[in-house]
Amino acid sequence: MNLALLSAFVPTFFFVSVTPGMCMTLAMTLGMTVGIKRALWMMVGELVGVATVATLSAIGVAALLLNYPSVFMVLKYLGGAYLAFIGVQMWLSKGKMAIKTNDDSTPASRKELMSQGFVTAIANPKGWAFFVALLPPFLVADQPLASQLVVLITIILTLEFSCLLIYAAGGRTLKSLLMKSGNVRIMNRIAGTLMIGVGVWLAAG
Repeated sequence: MNLALLSAFVPTFFFVSVTPGMCMTLAMTLGMTVGIKRALWMMVGELVGVATVATLSAIGVAALLLNYPSVFMVLKYLGGAYLAFIGVQMWLSKGKMAIKTNDDSTPASRKELMSQGFVTAIANPKGWAFFVALLPPFLVADQPLASQLVVLITIILTLEFSCLLIYAAGGRTLKSLLMKSGNVRIMNRIAGTLMIGVGVWLAAG
């Protein structure tokens, strides 16, 4: 691909990825509650969702879906309710995502973590609209679409993953600071509030 085009593409999408949003807030929350290593499973689901949105946006499906807002209404409310429910459990120091005071609790499964990331990425109409607006201008009409998408989406996912790691590391650092107080309930309430915020943000976005 044209290097000049890529030189504009990379900083554009890095700026968009590193800007605080629902997925980044989710990464920070899970970095705090389950740690970076387990949060990687959420990131896998989120990256699959982002790749799906980017691909469908490039081939025009997103433009069709955006003309039928009822589809997004259902996705938004279901996704938002799902994340908010998890947040309430965390706030109450219950559920698999909450920080525990012992090691006997059953941790969230990989599937549950991946589904959180995937739902957050797919059910975000702003993400669809963003890709519809920004991705097509970087596609060259007289070159094969498939090869261009492979390159661009690979770059997008690399940038997104890097930013998710940054936020998850921030969450882990915050947990380390809060652990000094020894108050697990406060940590769960902070994490739960963030998760509820992501759910409300998704439903109301």
